[in-house]
Amino acid sequence: MTSIVSPLLGTVVSVRVSAGESVARGTELCVIESMKMEHPVVAEDDVVVERVMVRAGDEVTEGATLFEVRGAEQSRLGELRVRQSKLDDSSRPAATARRHDRGMRTARENIADLFDDGTFVEYGGFAVAAQRRRRGIDDLIDNTPADGLITGIGLVDGMRCAVLAYDYTVLAGTQGFVNHRKTDRILDVIERERLPVVLFAEGGGGRPGDVDAPGVAGLDVRSFASFARLSGLVPTIGIATGYCFAGNAALLGCCDVVSATENANIGMAGPAMIEGGGLGVVAPTEIGPTSVQSTNGVIDVVVSNEAEATEIAKRYLALVVDGAASIGPTGVVAETEAVSRLRRTNLRDIIPEQRTRVYDMREVVRALVDEGSLLELRRGFAPGAITAFARIDGRAVGIIANVPAHLGGAIDSDAADKFARFVQLCDAHDIAIVSLCDTPGFMVGPTAETTAQVRHFARLFVTAASITVPWITIVTRKGYGLGAQAMAAGSFHAATTTLAWPTGEFGGMGLEGAVRLGYRKELSAEPDAERRAQLEERLIAAAYEQGSALNMAMHIEIDDVIDPADTAGRIVATLRACAAPTARVGKKRPMVDTW
Repeated sequence: MTSIVSPLLGTVVSVRVSAGESVARGTELCVIESMKMEHPVVAEDDVVVERVMVRAGDEVTEGATLFEVRGAEQSRLGELRVRQSKLDDSSRPAATARRHDRGMRTARENIADLFDDGTFVEYGGFAVAAQRRRRGIDDLIDNTPADGLITGIGLVDGMRCAVLAYDYTVLAGTQGFVNHRKTDRILDVIERERLPVVLFAEGGGGRPGDVDAPGVAGLDVRSFASFARLSGLVPTIGIATGYCFAGNAALLGCCDVVSATENANIGMAGPAMIEGGGLGVVAPTEIGPTSVQSTNGVIDVVVSNEAEATEIAKRYLALVVDGAASIGPTGVVAETEAVSRLRRTNLRDIIPEQRTRVYDMREVVRALVDEGSLLELRRGFAPGAITAFARIDGRAVGIIANVPAHLGGAIDSDAADKFARFVQLCDAHDIAIVSLCDTPGFMVGPTAETTAQVRHFARLFVTAASITVPWITIVTRKGYGLGAQAMAAGSFHAATTTLAWPTGEFGGMGLEGAVRLGYRKELSAEPDAERRAQLEERLIAAAYEQGSALNMAMHIEIDDVIDPADTAGRIVATLRACAAPTARVGKKRPMVDTW
């Protein structure tokens, strides 16, 4: 601390500053009159006035102390430290405790878990809510830190990444005027730097109380358009826990992948908006619970808590980020070659010799991929279809598969949508597709047609025709009709390669039906029921022989028949021979369908 002293004998006419005030160099501190002349005393440096030792009317001698001051640099650094401390969870112990009492984490705890230590760089942390006309600035600093949205960039398991994390302890995680500005700022950085995004989306949507915000309705905000523009450009994963309504849910729905905790409620309107629309009073827990949103396809992965959700985000990024094929799955110890070989040898035993006996396609998938690498999406939706990311010998792939235990593996409208959207996602991020085909075709019948199946099924064809990533089809058992063609990118010769296991069987339609339709005249001509049944049995057996995997390969309708145990090796060898993805600046696809 230093003193500012009087330069001469005289009388203090006026004092222009007060204790605690920060003043810049050259600021007039007081005026001293001597011999009828006024002499201003000015600050020679940026300082903070600690004590004022005089007042107007005092007589002072030359060298008398007028003010005690300290360097402004020290004060401003201290002020910075105080403001930084307000961003820490420890500054709001009650809010943090309430969060923990509900078995949930704070936004900053989630971010700390997501990013590698010491790599997170925050943007806009000193923001507060736009409510200065109704609340004091100290109140806003204490209770609206970061305006309820934490944004920044850093490294996640060594991968570049950005985050937007709504903080439910601040105004229920609502979207205010300032945090929309923060959103727009970080989205601009994300788009320019092509950073993958993790969105923690919990919150109540738009905030009506920001009285400082200019304008009327705020419908010119660019956050939603800017976030949506990332679709197909960078990988995005959204995490929902607790309540996620309105604008928060709109951003969540734009993400490639949606992970949600079991206690999540997700909806395009919260209770207030529903009541305001005259639709009654509902509890927030009645709106879009996980049990509903996981079976209708909104949620891709259901988890128990935010820690699991964060782990899913890391696994997704590791699978789809450019160059991730050489990165091992998060938290998984690589299995030995001997263990891998033994597990894949088991593929020989999964498909029963009896062709009408059902089996578990997920068991096939688990045996085929690297241990611990499987990330299945939308398991609760469209039970006849499997869509998953995984690794095969360290190489990231997208897997689509029929489930013969549901509708015999027939592709219905929901399954077609699930497959088509996943194929878009793989293509957008240059992930090769492995298709495990066991289908009697598309679903048939009057009921099926009430679901607009003609359009939904065709979506799978046009999507497959638009992609450029390798597509490898393995027919494990049934490969019939248009459904089998759809599982092979539209044609057995449209796929990069189409293979079959020895259990494979093929036809333009189910062989029993084909025999009964194609040989109706011959069957009708046999009057004896027993001999007619025997004739039908011989015709069906002949059809199966004609449609066997080896006969298909002999006619070059498929590329090869392989030992199931060799499937992984054949996939990897094929992918190694395919051209590497072409480097690009912009998007490959205009967007990835949200549905």
